[in-house]
Amino acid sequence: MGHTHFLTRRLENVKTGMSLCVLAYNLKRMMAIIGAGPLTAAIRA
Repeated sequence: MGHTHFLTRRLENVKTGMSLCVLAYNLKRMMAIIGAGPLTAAIRA
């Protein structure tokens, strides 16, 4: 996804940034696999 370095310092902030990157990656994969419509319906339920 183009990230080569972290924009924050300290381990706690880097962990948060990495968690957000992993979450975005997983959501992109889920949208590619099942589509955006069923994914948003599953999130709302």
